[in-house]
Amino acid sequence: MLLEDILEEYMYHCQAKGFTTKTLINKRQEYKQLKNFLKEKRAITELESITTYDLRAYIRVKQKDGLQPQSIVSMFKMIKAFFSWCEREEYLKGNITKKVEVPKVPKKVLNGFTASEVEKMIEVFTYTNYLETRNKAIIAMLADCGLRAMEIRGLLSVNVKETSILVNGKGNKERIVFISPALKRILIKYERIKKQYFLEKDLSNNYFLSYIGTGISHVALDNIIKEAGRRAGIEGKRVSPHTFRHFYAVQCLTQGNIDVYSLSRLLGHSDITVTQRYLHTMNDEQLLTKAVSSSPLMNLKKS
Repeated sequence: MLLEDILEEYMYHCQAKGFTTKTLINKRQEYKQLKNFLKEKRAITELESITTYDLRAYIRVKQKDGLQPQSIVSMFKMIKAFFSWCEREEYLKGNITKKVEVPKVPKKVLNGFTASEVEKMIEVFTYTNYLETRNKAIIAMLADCGLRAMEIRGLLSVNVKETSILVNGKGNKERIVFISPALKRILIKYERIKKQYFLEKDLSNNYFLSYIGTGISHVALDNIIKEAGRRAGIEGKRVSPHTFRHFYAVQCLTQGNIDVYSLSRLLGHSDITVTQRYLHTMNDEQLLTKAVSSSPLMNLKKS
């Protein structure tokens, strides 16, 4: 069977499963590179002709091209998903990716935000106009709910309830996150100023809007977050949606006494091992706080 034909069938399978447009684009790009490599460097066009050695050679090429270990691991997950599907569909007798080694990703301790830094980034925006209020609400929601950038941008007004938010996450998987009283106070002001600013104009269904009433672009959201960091004087740290997500996770683990299973659901992780990575990013001070709050003797004194 021609690899090209099976890849095309697999992409229709992914589309039917409801994968996001971004995921489908990434998959197509990766499979195109793999297909070209196999054809040009290994003279392979048939699915059955691909071996473990060919895939290992593909990874070596990626390494020589300077691709970082994390990127190679992410790339190979897409390849592994394809061959797993081929095995399930009985196009192949086994999954040849099982014996392909990927580089180890070095564990890094993320230099995350402190509570005071997050508070500063929320407070640097005022309620003087629509954009200032919107930006304050975005930063507050990132910190208090741990949403991804795509989830903030795609958030619909109808899904922001009184005490909860229905989030459409990765792979179109829905989950519920909760609105704290502190966040609710900011959102109430945002909604009031938003209504006054746009009056009776036709608006996008998105909860957070640009100044003309359309959804916020990826670049615009990134600029809002960078502006918060600049105004608050944050230095030596990556000011991004992921760092806010990291802050939320670590705060839940150290201050909120939330177990890792509950946190995994709140973050929208499909695999708990992804959530457990946040445990590895906690610094010594955060681990100390967690240890003291979990101390059996300290808790005995409270009873």
